[in-house]
Amino acid sequence: MTIIAPSILSADFTRLGEEIAACEAAGADWIHIDVMDGHFVPNLTMGPFIVEACRRATRLPLDVHLMVERPENLFEAFARAGATRLTVHVETCPDLAGTLQAIAALGCKPGVTLNPATPAAALLPAIPLTDLVLVMTVQPGYAGQTFMADLLPKVGQVKRMLEAAGSSAWLEVDGGISAANIRQVQEAGANAFVSAQAIFKHPQGIAAGIQALRAALL
Repeated sequence: MTIIAPSILSADFTRLGEEIAACEAAGADWIHIDVMDGHFVPNLTMGPFIVEACRRATRLPLDVHLMVERPENLFEAFARAGATRLTVHVETCPDLAGTLQAIAALGCKPGVTLNPATPAAALLPAIPLTDLVLVMTVQPGYAGQTFMADLLPKVGQVKRMLEAAGSSAWLEVDGGISAANIRQVQEAGANAFVSAQAIFKHPQGIAAGIQALRAALL
């Protein structure tokens, strides 16, 4: 099974509910929500109130990526808002295992990610406890960046780490994913794909963007 997760970072926020509904109707699997605090990454984006609005707009799982310092201070608010999954950065979690356990205790699925420059080995303490590993193929912070193909070997490395541990966690990739590169990413080992502009800015609309991604997959 492969997952397509439209990132609302590129959605039209004057029509957010409609655009999320269009994603669901077109066969999207999850809705991806990028939370940025202006400290860990330079941009400032969405809080729990956006997650709550998304929860009212769709039945799809809400895949929330916390690009924030001290993410543990926000877990309860995002859980109450309706997040399905909370993904944290290894760089912001000194007690990574404890952080993932705290997410699970709130009824959310724990995920873990890392910046492009952080070695994959930093994920090792998380693998027995996580439902998802996210590999970033751009520097986190902004939509519309160019896919960094030199990070494909890292995707493969994480895949091998998951297999060695007997983990069934999703291997998600986010950053410049388009119909032109999604198969490369799948062949490297990923089975969940976050895409923003290739869906929300597709010239023929959201459904065409999702269909193009699906058609490019194996």
